[in-house]
Amino acid sequence: MKRANIFIIIFILFLVASCSQQDSKWKGSIKTEDGVTIVENPRIPLYEENIFNLEEDLIIGGSEGKDNYQFSEVSDIAVDSDENIYVLDSKESHIKVFDKKGNYLKTIGRKGQGPGEMQMLVYVQITSQNEIMIYDYMLQRLTFFSLDGGYLRQKNTAKTRDLFLPIKMDSNGNLIVFADFAPPPLGGKKLKIYDSNLELLTIVAKEERGMRGVIDIGKPELYCNVSPNDNIIVGNSREYVLQIFNQKGDLIKKISKEHNFIKITAEDKKTYKKKYAEPIERGMKINFRSHFPAFSEISIDDEGRIFVKTYQRIKGKDSVFYFDVFESGGKYTAKIPVKANLNRNSVWKKNKLYTIEEDKEGYQVVKRYKVNWNY
Repeated sequence: MKRANIFIIIFILFLVASCSQQDSKWKGSIKTEDGVTIVENPRIPLYEENIFNLEEDLIIGGSEGKDNYQFSEVSDIAVDSDENIYVLDSKESHIKVFDKKGNYLKTIGRKGQGPGEMQMLVYVQITSQNEIMIYDYMLQRLTFFSLDGGYLRQKNTAKTRDLFLPIKMDSNGNLIVFADFAPPPLGGKKLKIYDSNLELLTIVAKEERGMRGVIDIGKPELYCNVSPNDNIIVGNSREYVLQIFNQKGDLIKKISKEHNFIKITAEDKKTYKKKYAEPIERGMKINFRSHFPAFSEISIDDEGRIFVKTYQRIKGKDSVFYFDVFESGGKYTAKIPVKANLNRNSVWKKNKLYTIEEDKEGYQVVKRYKVNWNY
């Protein structure tokens, strides 16, 4: 019995030593200032090797197939606990639902202005109450359906006096939104939290307006996403700092990383001039700053990992960007190239990633990837 106890103690000490050695590789620091946790990360991640892999295992949509499998203009997607996929088609003003094998199940909603009818859909979410919530930008209202497609109720958002883009309705029924106060390309938006009665709770952050009539390449922007535990992750890309707020809008954590800004090259300028050729011909000006901002997207998986899209690309593959990955506590763990269209509209569910992309012919498709971690 004593010998068995000795072996158990040795095994526990081995595990502790192994964890300590792994954690000692991280060269950052964690401290607390005025009740806020400050996580400062080095330039080098904890894991330098490629520890992340995506395996494509489902495609819905494309140029061929029956009408139920075609999309006109996908603006958002959602996935429920049974892995059914909800595809929001803004142009057709409805939601198409598919099972986890990609089989068409039903269509919810139709074009119109009455109860349960829609005009310009920009957002869909499966709420914590297992309801489908959509936001109609044109009608300025939230509409709720049951998972089987039955109309439940709607809320008029015009009382907020904001045209906004929802980011998430949290488990308390609070609505986190980007409220625009200037049209593109002038830009500028506020990050607001409304309660379940659409009364303003707080303004978390704001982005300043840009130059009127100018396409400003390299202008820092405000990005946001919400974690599975309803913390709000916010970053203004003028610097590499992520701020974490709780449901009340109180700052609880800051995550920073050492960063070198990437220069906007002559080749980049050619690409952007080609991309915006039409508005430039109509008289708009284009301005290039010297460097790109610190990052361009924030995504969060269902385990709380934070994915920050950088402007660093794989040479020769301009569509493949590197993402910095932070574990839920804020430590910088990996730098990974991601070919998939990973952004705020992407959905992480049960170790799978769902994205909105285009096929080789330019038709919109919804893709699902199996996610593999090698650590």
